Amino acid sequence: MSSEAFKQRFVLDTSVFLTEEIRRDDESLEDAILRLLESIANARLNLGISCYVPPTIHDELTTMLEAREVDDEVYSKLNTWVIRKHPDRYGVAIPANVVYSFVDEMSGRVDRGLRVSEKAVRRAEAAAGEPLEDHEHMTQTDAVISDLREKYRDAMRRGVLDSREDFDLLILARELEAGVVTEDGGIIDWTEDFGLRYIRGREFPDLLEQYLTAVDPNSKRTVE
Repeated sequence: MSSEAFKQRFVLDTSVFLTEEIRRDDESLEDAILRLLESIANARLNLGISCYVPPTIHDELTTMLEAREVDDEVYSKLNTWVIRKHPDRYGVAIPANVVYSFVDEMSGRVDRGLRVSEKAVRRAEAAAGEPLEDHEHMTQTDAVISDLREKYRDAMRRGVLDSREDFDLLILARELEAGVVTEDGGIIDWTEDFGLRYIRGREFPDLLEQYLTAVDPNSKRTVE
């Protein structure tokens, strides 16, 4: 089958590289990422498939990889085979309905955040600083604050565009007419409003391998 049939563009999210779902049995994070990057390289050489990341996501990803102390080979392959491109924030048009939906969504989230905060205040008032059972350094009020942080974050951030990285990902995908590859459920929800196709990160390595096995093995070039 001609490689032209598979020629596509994809924009990758940080979660694609860090999800546990791309690992095989007993495979380390570093080995899983190297295997993914090798598939990306082979897909580019054999099929003309191009994978992109916005610089904001590249910076976020490398910071996380540094914290995990991966080998320099990971950065070398990442910088070689995954293209960094700034999204055209001025040239890409966004439907007015997307902005309207975002404003409406954030208005509702503010209300939910306030309700979560009000409940926490009342619980803290009732606790009145009493010590927490089985925890000598934490009071009931401390526990309420901790719970508030978790529930407030869930009410305000889950499923919404809450970072430049997420926005850049969607804008770049729209600009390139590319598929979005992510494990982030919030980004997946927004691909519908942006009119984008998507694939879950856990499915992406297998997709590339399926594409590659459909190409004539005699003409297949690989990366060592």
